[in-house]
Amino acid sequence: MVYDRKGKFLRSWGEGDFTYRTHGIYVAPNGTLFCTDDGNHTVRQFTPEGRLLMTLGTLNTPSDTGYDGKNMMTITRGAGPFNRPTNIAVGPKGDLYVSDGYGNCRVHQFLPTGQLKRSWGSPGRGPGQFYLPHGIACAADGRVFVCDRESDRIQIFSPDGEYLSEWTDTQRPTHLVFDAKGRVYVTELAWHPGDESKSLGPIKKFRQARMSIFDKDGRVLARWGTPEVTAPGSFAAPHGLALDSRGDLYVSEVTWTFAVSRGRAPADCHTFQKFALN
Repeated sequence: MVYDRKGKFLRSWGEGDFTYRTHGIYVAPNGTLFCTDDGNHTVRQFTPEGRLLMTLGTLNTPSDTGYDGKNMMTITRGAGPFNRPTNIAVGPKGDLYVSDGYGNCRVHQFLPTGQLKRSWGSPGRGPGQFYLPHGIACAADGRVFVCDRESDRIQIFSPDGEYLSEWTDTQRPTHLVFDAKGRVYVTELAWHPGDESKSLGPIKKFRQARMSIFDKDGRVLARWGTPEVTAPGSFAAPHGLALDSRGDLYVSEVTWTFAVSRGRAPADCHTFQKFALN
């Protein structure tokens, strides 16, 4: 769906092309769109008008990771592209990096033309291991930042997949983007009693969803969100985000999946918010 910057609906395309759900969307530097579909196990590149340019992965053919289709903990090994991929980023040299998360535990690096270059990752909490690589972004210097969602951390890799470091002052990070000054914007899901974090263990107290901004070294610059999930500026389930050319921030939420369907928010709770940043 295409809107103008004030939220007026302009047009749509792709009806019938997305059989389950397009989990991630990314606008590349050349203006093309990458849609990461975790339902049919592909990543597809389109023109802004909806013409298909390239497909990564094999339609409706998940790789063999041991995943039972429901429980992430049944993943026993990393495998090739894809098993329910989550997001994509384009590096400074045009390479494509895909976080392959719900049914896999890997990051895949492709050449700009779509040939697989390398993959890394396995189930676990060690360096370069993942419990749900959910969001991914590339810094201006080529480093690859991966939101390791269920382990409450962001792992940082070289452009070739070498583990460099990690940030742990984050809660269930879902996605991240960079601004022109190198600051990092991160959406963070809530933890609810009964959940189990791979870093915190069983959750006994509600930890609200939030939005965080970090400097280039991982220090928190700003953080907002309250337990009142329906309040403007608070979140039911922040999931995706983007910055526009004016520096305005857009945050999308999987409100139905994580909140409304589980009795945590009313049906009219917001699913998309826009923020003006100073």
